[in-house]
Amino acid sequence: MNLSWDPFLGQVRESGAYTTEKEAERVVRAVLAALGAQLEGEARTDLAAQLPSRCKPLLLDQLPATRPMTPTEFVAAVALLIDGATEETARWDTSAVLNTVADCVDSRLVEQILAQLPAGYGLLFRHPVRT
Repeated sequence: MNLSWDPFLGQVRESGAYTTEKEAERVVRAVLAALGAQLEGEARTDLAAQLPSRCKPLLLDQLPATRPMTPTEFVAAVALLIDGATEETARWDTSAVLNTVADCVDSRLVEQILAQLPAGYGLLFRHPVRT
């Protein structure tokens, strides 16, 4: 689909009810950087190709994580990347970004991403939980 940056950021801003584009951009950068470290191979490169080009380095320039994070650990990691965030606000931020990602990319890619991540990430993507 390859949406451009402004509409993508606008969708995140609306989803997360952020008051400024700067705030929405801050959470996009944190969440996509954390996600990029969790993904490998085609899932990561395909996601980078389907999102706005400004998202590409956020996803691809991350060193791979040493182990997969649970959704709770992922949200905690995002909280560390956003100044002043708590785990509660980071959960909101994470969902705002990942919901937008799920809306903007091919549903098969979302399935591929969820298959690579530990169980429970489907809720963050507002995607049916896989069994």
